[in-house]
Amino acid sequence: MHLNPYLFFSGQCEEALKFYAQVLGGKILAMMTHAGTPAEPHVPPEWRGKVMHARMTIGDKVIMASDSPPGRQDAMKGFAVSLGLDTPEEAERVFKVFSEGGTVGMAMAPTFFAARFGMLVDRFGTPWMIICEKAP
Repeated sequence: MHLNPYLFFSGQCEEALKFYAQVLGGKILAMMTHAGTPAEPHVPPEWRGKVMHARMTIGDKVIMASDSPPGRQDAMKGFAVSLGLDTPEEAERVFKVFSEGGTVGMAMAPTFFAARFGMLVDRFGTPWMIICEKAP
């Protein structure tokens, strides 16, 4: 069994996944647009170059994503993508980069349960919880 997040964007899926791949060392394995598929006639002409389905890996984890056509996108809410990093410095680096242009819900800081923890919504609308757990 596999459990993978599937993120929906309002037109910036390609930009978001390239950003995540760059910051997190991920690899985009597939990125298909509406153009040339049976879905093409069902989206506005300006939307045909938008992502219909994408798949990327970050380490051994998979994230899938797409762009929702106009009028079908709801804000991402009710969840967060939890990202565990190995060092406080790496957690702080990722938090800083992801928070640029986004909204910080809880500043990155040491907590009673983690060496570093912070929450934010990035500029693409994805909610993140970034954590570096305390050493056992």
